[in-house]
Amino acid sequence: MAFPGESNQILEEVNSAVKTLILNRPEKLNAISPSMASKLLDTFQAYEKDSNVKLVILKGNGKAFCSGGDITTGVRLVSEVKWSSGVKYYGTQLKLNYVLATNKKPQVSLINGIVMGGGAGLSMHGEFRVVTENAVFSMPETLLGLFPDVGSSYFLSRLAGFFGEYIGLTSRRLDAAEMVACGLATHFVLSMNLPLLEEALNKVESSDPAGICTIIDEFSLRPVLKKDSAYQRLEIINKCFSKETVEEILSTLEHEAINKADVPISKPEKWAVAAIKSLKMASPTSLKVFLRSIREGRTQDISQCLIQEYRMVSHALRRTVSNDFYQGCRAILFDKDGRPKWDPSKLELISKEMVDQYFTKVDDEDWEDLQLPVRSNTADSVRAKL
Repeated sequence: MAFPGESNQILEEVNSAVKTLILNRPEKLNAISPSMASKLLDTFQAYEKDSNVKLVILKGNGKAFCSGGDITTGVRLVSEVKWSSGVKYYGTQLKLNYVLATNKKPQVSLINGIVMGGGAGLSMHGEFRVVTENAVFSMPETLLGLFPDVGSSYFLSRLAGFFGEYIGLTSRRLDAAEMVACGLATHFVLSMNLPLLEEALNKVESSDPAGICTIIDEFSLRPVLKKDSAYQRLEIINKCFSKETVEEILSTLEHEAINKADVPISKPEKWAVAAIKSLKMASPTSLKVFLRSIREGRTQDISQCLIQEYRMVSHALRRTVSNDFYQGCRAILFDKDGRPKWDPSKLELISKEMVDQYFTKVDDEDWEDLQLPVRSNTADSVRAKL
């Protein structure tokens, strides 16, 4: 059945104690519209209160799990209504992320395709993240003049070493094997076996995570990392992306991965060349803001991370410091010329004070800080999912 309302953007399947929610905007790669965000928030909160619900399965219709938030709709809200309207839509997504991260009911996300940006927010906070050979993960925000959000300063900062910095700063795509290796995914299942997995999960009568994990394990395989995978170079990534500034990260990456002093003739590694290219294409402001965000996220809980990210995005939509987000949208989503005019245009032109501004409350009568739903089980729920 479909929820009543704007359209059938969220479909629901009910099988005894198991609820399956299907993101249903395949023509938009299941991008999260304001209506979808609100429906998902209400639905997950209702499921948590319903003692009959033992498990929630989340999946996407078509070739994507979810490509992220509906940025074009967000920009139109800003331009046609006011900047704070876009912020409110974004705030709903963060409230949803918080509910997912602290939910008492287990969530199984079936990622059989693209998962980016806001799609990561829908899946990475859940207990089980099942990927197939079709899965592609990315946090491409810095190329759009924004920064990884939806709780990424929490879940990316908890990956091995400094792989989270690598993912968030470079916007590089990961395949299923890399997602499993770094911990973004909990299981790998062949897409042809997903129907059988769902059939087995639909027989669940308990919210016991161990029992659910056992079922998924029966269908799970161990994917093999490609030889040229960036995760195979975690030692170099840690050395480069552990540096204190973006400038140091970039220069160290160039030296270590391309201009090896101890090797007379060295062949540049594809992952490193791609990472350097992405860093030089991205918004310099976005890079610096995200680096501070993920570093602070290491010592913050999920609520602190989400509140911090809300302030960051609020300043971006308000143009407090920079117009880069709108430049990125123009160049990539609207005019599609691929030539955003970042301002400031260079890393060295961005001061600490400019970055600091993104982490403060917004001084505007149209703005209020993010108020997350009251939870009684926050610490236990989040700890169980790490």
